[in-house]
Amino acid sequence: REQRTMEGNSTAGSFTPLQQFSVADLVVVVIYFSLNLAVGIWIGASLFASSEGSGLFIGLAGTGAAGGIAVTGFEWNATYALLALAWVFVPVYVSSGIVTMPEYLQRRFGGERIRLYLSGLSLLLSIFTKISTDLYSGALFVQVCLGWDLYLSTVLMLLVTGLYTIAGGLAAVIYTDALQTFIMVLGAIVLAVRAFNAIGGYSNLEEAYLKAVPSKIVPNTTCHLPRADAMHLFRDPISGDLPWTGMTFGLSIMATWYWCTDQVIVQRSLSARSLSHAKAGSILASYLKMLPLFVIIMPGMISRVLFPGKSKCLAGH
Repeated sequence: REQRTMEGNSTAGSFTPLQQFSVADLVVVVIYFSLNLAVGIWIGASLFASSEGSGLFIGLAGTGAAGGIAVTGFEWNATYALLALAWVFVPVYVSSGIVTMPEYLQRRFGGERIRLYLSGLSLLLSIFTKISTDLYSGALFVQVCLGWDLYLSTVLMLLVTGLYTIAGGLAAVIYTDALQTFIMVLGAIVLAVRAFNAIGGYSNLEEAYLKAVPSKIVPNTTCHLPRADAMHLFRDPISGDLPWTGMTFGLSIMATWYWCTDQVIVQRSLSARSLSHAKAGSILASYLKMLPLFVIIMPGMISRVLFPGKSKCLAGH
């Protein structure tokens, strides 16, 4: 009897969090997380825009049209790397008192040569793998929209970017990135809504995509046929074009390099007023990196449905 009494008292004294949660508590929690994101809005928007340039914007949509949603792994993998940047790497960089990645390696291993070597290597890689693709894709967009010459568009983009960067420094770059993030996200959402309305909603996407075959094909090839696993995020490790093993383990290594040690990305976090602002910026950027699947990749898949005659199957693709 005593045991039953004790159990009854224990049960009566326990409580369920959901029963104790009032509307006011929920409001406080929402405000708390909103303020955390607000303090890092400039850093988070700059982190997102620095990775989501015109080249990646066009590339994600094109890859989605060609092979489906598996390319989302490149975006979603960044969410974990961004959190590692703010909670693991940035505190080390701040305590070291460094400004650039070459400077950190010099302090860590000593010697001026390693700093010069990494600086030169970083510049070369940025020019040939990042800046060139962004310039080309941006100039291509201007050419399509305004009908300007491709080379003229490239030169004008270089001049405008150089002027506001030299005049305003890193602050101007971050504010411009924030503006670009707003424009890209808003434009992508509008595009996604119109695209889904055009095919009758998300429920029709898979069926319509699997039937989207271009009118012009290359004989003796199968690249014009939509992939049967187009709606699979994790694909076969042997026959998949983007195997889940590589997207999970191999890509995580590359994502850590890019998001945690690349000068362009790390510089944004180091420019935060405090470590708390850097963490808030990484959280916001992580949320933003969830969007491309729905507002870039899936609209790219829908473009294959709406414009099958524009899709081309190239030999050796």
